[in-house]
Amino acid sequence: MYSTLTLPMQNLPEKLYLASQVREMDRIAIEEKGIQGIDLMRRAGLVVFELIKIHHSTSDIAVFCGAGNNAGDGYVVATLALESGFKVEVFYLSHPERLKGDAFIAYQSYIQAGGVAIEFGSNINLNNGIIIVDALMGTGLNRKVSGHYAEAIALINHSSSHVISVDIPSGLNADTGNIMGCAVKADYTVSFIGLKQGMFTGYAAEYCGTVFFSSLDLASDMFRHIDHASRLITHCCLPKRSRCAHKGNNGHVLLIGGDTGFSGAIRLAAESALRIGAGLVSVATRKTHSSFINMGRPELMCHGVEQVDELIPLLDKASVVIIGPGLGQGTWGQDMFNQIVKSNKPMVVDADGLNLLAKTNLYSDNWVLTPHPGEAARLLKCSTADVAKDRFSAISKLQKQLGGVVVLKGAGTLIHNGEEVAISITGNPGMASGGMGDVLSGMIGGLIAQNMALDAATTSAVYLHGKAADLSAQQDGEIGLLASDLMPFIRKLVNE
Repeated sequence: MYSTLTLPMQNLPEKLYLASQVREMDRIAIEEKGIQGIDLMRRAGLVVFELIKIHHSTSDIAVFCGAGNNAGDGYVVATLALESGFKVEVFYLSHPERLKGDAFIAYQSYIQAGGVAIEFGSNINLNNGIIIVDALMGTGLNRKVSGHYAEAIALINHSSSHVISVDIPSGLNADTGNIMGCAVKADYTVSFIGLKQGMFTGYAAEYCGTVFFSSLDLASDMFRHIDHASRLITHCCLPKRSRCAHKGNNGHVLLIGGDTGFSGAIRLAAESALRIGAGLVSVATRKTHSSFINMGRPELMCHGVEQVDELIPLLDKASVVIIGPGLGQGTWGQDMFNQIVKSNKPMVVDADGLNLLAKTNLYSDNWVLTPHPGEAARLLKCSTADVAKDRFSAISKLQKQLGGVVVLKGAGTLIHNGEEVAISITGNPGMASGGMGDVLSGMIGGLIAQNMALDAATTSAVYLHGKAADLSAQQDGEIGLLASDLMPFIRKLVNE
């Protein structure tokens, strides 16, 4: 059983669900296990109120209530606050007399405790320094937010107060993480019974704030027959290195890229492959800069390759191939790409390798593809906005169309191995700078070289990549974070 309140975010449960699945869990608890719905609602409200007391000293609270059970949770919070001596204001957007079942019972309890509910209107002003509780909309939202609800969300977002969302920020799609017109920007979100997958990818990072979870004291095995929709990557397990290991045991990575004028990308990818533990790293690049790519990193073996036949002996020695960083889409890059995809080597395809792949109908179960949303859109022949609208759908289409393991980069990076989607929540906005994707490609290839399966290597690399960026940002800040700043932290993490 999970504790009533799980803190902090990195201790969240791994299993993520669709909104419909969580509603089914709620039904099972009430109809099959005999737990009263109002009891679950009171537990939920108590968790939110406990969080308020833990994190804030203010005694002023404003609760925004909509319709349905999410509003009921809000009325419970308001009742508890009132009974504890808080100054409480409740603003309703759906008349409380229209509430049904448990939500109406919760409203009546609030009124019986001496509470007053005020109809929301444009003349409402919020005092600074209060706590705002968002209980406007639950997880069932499937249309664009409009009218008074949009006005209430705008008012909440323009306030300088701390905001706590009940179950999910109002306006955020629980399944996709997309914004349904507008959404509450919460400082904290408290989610119940099952975590919703839409809270951990895409725009959700901007709206959920710190996520807390409560099982409402329901035993986890109560829902064991409900299969999760996706999962969080909460840790990684790297193989322990033998005390008798030599470089040959740890694989040989061959990186192909760095067309004229683009040597930096392949250099970053190559060093990250070394830093994550690959035994040998070779770089096949243009002769114009092959002699100086390893300046400052002499451990890299660099080769000037202009013709495909010069690539073949290097390919024979490789355990894994990384193609794409700085590759370009000219004749040289196209020739290198065509040669590599004919081999049976496991490979990581990134950057221009993906752009070249988008012009083909190739499929393989022996590669890892690492597109950002723009590259994903080119592969799917749709718009970047289409990808952002539903990242889960986009990555599922990519994996079905192209095979292998697919990484959809961005806030809440997704990984699809053909069976399930995993989400990494490590990383920070400082990673929005050139070269970060090259470092990730090198890390994935470096772990594959060490005999890790494509799926395990990818999930571990994505997790460690973001964690390294987080450690660097903790030390010196997010703004100005460079891809090369991750290198010492990669080494530190793989040795923990």
